[in-house]
Amino acid sequence: MICTFFGHSDCYGLAEAVLFRTIEKLISEGVDEFYVGNQGHFDNMVFSCLIKLKSIYPHISFTVVLAYLPMRKAEHDPYHGYSIYPEGIEEGPQRFAIERRNKWMINHADCCLCYITHSWGRAYKFAKQAQKKGLKVICLGDAEL
Repeated sequence: MICTFFGHSDCYGLAEAVLFRTIEKLISEGVDEFYVGNQGHFDNMVFSCLIKLKSIYPHISFTVVLAYLPMRKAEHDPYHGYSIYPEGIEEGPQRFAIERRNKWMINHADCCLCYITHSWGRAYKFAKQAQKKGLKVICLGDAEL
């Protein structure tokens, strides 16, 4: 099973330990592959948790799904060996690159773990899309989907 993530850029109300335990529970339920973005604090927290969990559960894999093709090697280094730029998402205006990437992640996942505290913005929008597509959606924030 594959899990993807959506969350607000700022996630000050979320403890990394809570996120870690939630991802670990998903692993115990059979999730063994993860797709995460690379914009904002939530994505960085997820990536950090996945790095730690990989050392405990070597069978899992995770991928940072890039919305933009890195222009310089330095832009790519933080996720070296962990990232992909999916074919087809480069088509269309660059300002919609994150939306195309997020739709790609929804289309390739079975469940979605979110941190959403309000009902506006891209994180909420894509969590709702995941829910409408039939993905199991787990929300760690206060917002109702």
